[in-house]
Parts: sequence; C-alpha cells; structure tokens
Amino acid sequence: MNLSGVSTELRPVVEDLNRRFEGRFNALVTPRLNEVYFHVTMDLVPGFCAHLCRKWKARLVTVFADDARIGHGVFHLYYALALDDAHGLLVLRVPVSPETPQFVALTNAIPAVNWQEREIQDWFGLRLLGHPNPRRCALHDDWPAVHPLRKDFDLNTVLPPFQGERHKFRPVEGEGVFQVPVGPVHAGIIEPGHFLFSVAGEPVLYLQLRLFYVHKGTEKLFEHLPIPHGVRLAESISGDSSFAHATAFCHAIERTAGAQAPPRARVLRSVCLELERLYNHIADIGAICTDVAFVTANMHAMRLKEQILRVNEHLTGNRLLRGMACLGGVRFDWDADQIRTLNGLVSDLRPEFDSLVQLVEDSSSTLDRLDTTGILKPEVARDLGVVGIAGRASGFAYDLRRDFPHAAYDQVQIRVPVYRVGDVRHRLRVRVDEVHESLRLIQTFVTKLPGGPLRIDIGEVPPDRVAFGYVEGWRGEIFHWVRTAPNNRLARCRVKDPSLQNWPALSEAILDNIVPDFPVINKSFNLSYSGTDR
Repeated sequence: MNLSGVSTELRPVVEDLNRRFEGRFNALVTPRLNEVYFHVTMDLVPGFCAHLCRKWKARLVTVFADDARIGHGVFHLYYALALDDAHGLLVLRVPVSPETPQFVALTNAIPAVNWQEREIQDWFGLRLLGHPNPRRCALHDDWPAVHPLRKDFDLNTVLPPFQGERHKFRPVEGEGVFQVPVGPVHAGIIEPGHFLFSVAGEPVLYLQLRLFYVHKGTEKLFEHLPIPHGVRLAESISGDSSFAHATAFCHAIERTAGAQAPPRARVLRSVCLELERLYNHIADIGAICTDVAFVTANMHAMRLKEQILRVNEHLTGNRLLRGMACLGGVRFDWDADQIRTLNGLVSDLRPEFDSLVQLVEDSSSTLDRLDTTGILKPEVARDLGVVGIAGRASGFAYDLRRDFPHAAYDQVQIRVPVYRVGDVRHRLRVRVDEVHESLRLIQTFVTKLPGGPLRIDIGEVPPDRVAFGYVEGWRGEIFHWVRTAPNNRLARCRVKDPSLQNWPALSEAILDNIVPDFPVINKSFNLSYSGTDR
C-alpha cells in the first residue's frame, strides 16, 4: 500500500484500517495529504465507522449523497469522519445501485446523522433502512414524490399547489398534558420554524421541531453556475456568516485546483473571519440579555456591534463583509489608514466590551435567569455531535482553526474556551472568551501582515475532482464539499452549516425548563434557519 500521499499524522490510522479490513475496500485515493478516500461497500460502513470512532476518536461530521449515474452509473454516499488529533479527514465513498436505491441508517448508533440521512432520502430518493424516524425532514408534506437533487430533476420545475394532509406531530398524552405551538410564522423578522411544546403545568416535557420551510435549493443552484459565480451564492447561505461560507467555498475550489491563496490574502481572510465572529458574539450577548429583560445591556452591545459593522464597511465596502472573498484570495487590500482604523477598533473595543461584561456579571437578576437554564449535558452533546459555541459550553473543544488550520491560523496559537456545565450562562461565557481571543488574534495578524499579492489565478478547474473546504465560523464548523464538472462548473456542492447539526440539541436543552425560558435558551444557541434550509 503506497502511503506517500497521506499525511504523517494519518498514516498510522490508514495502516491500522488496512490491517483490520484488508482486501475489503477497493481503492485508496489521497487527493490531498489530510483528505483520504476509501471506496467501500455499504456492509462495511458500520464497522469502519465504529472502529474509527472507538479506537481513533473520530467523529462523523457529515453524510451526504451525489447523483453520479452519469459517468459512474450509481449514486454515491459519502461518510466523512474527522480525526481532530491527526488533523485529517477520512471519507468513505459507497456506491448505491439505481436499481436498488436504498441504504442502511447509522442513526441508531450515531444520532448525530439523523437529519442528514433523512435529507438524502428526501433529496435523492434513496430509501432508508432501519432508521428510527424515516419521515420527511428536508421536504415538507406538500411536496409531490420528486427528488430535487437528482440530475434529472429540472431546476425550473413548477410544483403543484398544496394537496393532502399537513404534517402530523407526534401526540403526547397524559393527565394535565397540553401542547403549545409556536410558529412557524413569528412576530419578528426571523425565518419560519415550528416549535411544538408538550407541557404539564409549567415544565416542558417534550419539544418537537419542524424546519425547512424556506428550502432555497442552494445546492442545486451551485450546479447551474460557473464556478467563480458560486462565491456570491455561498455568501447568501446564511447572512450572518456570509464571509465564512464564501471562504469555505473558495477553500474547496482552491483545493480541487491544487492552489493556495497568497500569504497576505490568508491573513486578511483570517482577520475578516474574526471580525465576523466579533460582531455576532457581541450581538448575541446583548440579545440574551434582552430575553431576560436586561435591555440596558443590549443597548450597549448593539452600540459595540455598530462600531464593528462600520469598520467592516470601511475595510471591505460592506457591513457584512460581502464581496471581500474571491477564488484564490481576497478582492480588496487595506491601506495604512484602514489598518489604523482596525487597530483603533481593537484598542477601543477591549475596555468597552469589558464594561459590558461587568454590567452583566453585576446583575444578579440576569444571572439568576441564566444559571442552570437550558442545560445541554455533555453526553447528549456528544451523541448529537454538537459543535461550535454550544459544544464548547458542554465540554467539547472542537475548533477547526486549531485542529484543521485554514487561512492563516497555522501561524498562531488558538485558545479554545471549554466548559462542562452546558447552561445558558456558559454559552454566554464561551462568547465572552471568544471575543477576547478574537481581539488578540486580530492584533496578532495585523502585526504580522505580510506583503505580496492578494490573489492567484485559479484558472479552469479540471472535471471530476473532489475536495472539502472548511472554516470555523463564529457559530461552529462549516464544510463545503465539491465535485467538479467540465467547462469550469460543479457537478455537486454539499453545504454543511453548523446549525444543521445543532438544532436537535435544542429539544434536549429545553427539557424540564418552562416555556417562558425558551426564548433565552434558543438565543443562547442562536441557530440559523437559512443555513439549515439552504
């Protein structure tokens, strides 16, 4: 077995797999040092995943499908496992025959893939076997029997009007039990999501979620655009993570082309990612305070957020950093005046933010509402594969900036705040710690800002290449996987926003709390409807 294309950290893992499953996988493909593909059959997947998770502490980060009937004659399933300590991805590619379009569910063993497996069933028409809840997830009940990510589904198809029964939630019965529906249309400007609470007296017994009301067909749209135009589409996946999604997409395309952005561009990307983290975390701290009636703290937080957004506009021409990312690097450079503005923001924000945090910490009534509210236990967070802020508050230090260095994060040491309590207060505490870390990182990056070009020319990407692009967004890890097609287009783009992973955790965190605490628990996760619906 030739391991010359495998990173040093992953070689012991690959060698172990070869010994254990010798002769049972067809090929080993290493398009990049830290991204290794195994071509296996479906019967091998449970054992492969179980062995990697038990012995090598791997975690299954995404499961998705690809309609490869043109060219390969089959559908392909992909199971991507991250080995954080080895800084690598192991990917299982599994063929599924169009004559027998079905696959075995892993959800009973790995609950974290529940929604993702059901997405495959909805979007590709591959029937799930052995899933505990195989009902529709990504497609609603008024959709006819179509599968929109198959190649033979026309993007311009007009679906018939609603007919038939609406979605039936699971009944919850018992003396004194009643149900409280919230949504799907809300009083604010947020996107639709249906939350059905089952309560007995005040405590919540059960929460059922229904999302995917505004499915936008983003992954299908990627297949109909020239690759360079995909950057703008990526920016629209989740508005508060515009730069992170655009950068993850660019990273994926660059890896298929065997290219890397220049040093100056990588540093500028890192600074923008931290600016995106800053304004979102500070806004969330204020919003959490609003949900427990501490409006004064929110006013201070919004003032600080506005300062950051104005600097964003001064640096990139857009308050949400749109238009900055591009294939091969970034679009805009920063002159001496812009660098001074950025340094001034960091200097001014530190004492102002510390004052905001002190204001919250000194409010006993606020802390009383946040302490022990919405606890997500570490064992539940582990089973659901929770990432980002919520994961770190419940004991898991996953952070792609440290474990899978991208942009310029390989040049700095990343401090990841981790707590095990898992309540609203500690999800707020993670945000506070990350704001301090982002300020430190921005200052470090600006001090080390190298010269040189802003971008390189990627050129036309050859067809049938695959790659993951990844970014640690402010909410958690973002993955984009692409397979290229002829004429500088994409055959497939899989988008994994952290919200898709974390929404089911909300149903666990609300248990035994009261309905009036739901807004602050929900805000402490602050998950994206758009990033989930995509």
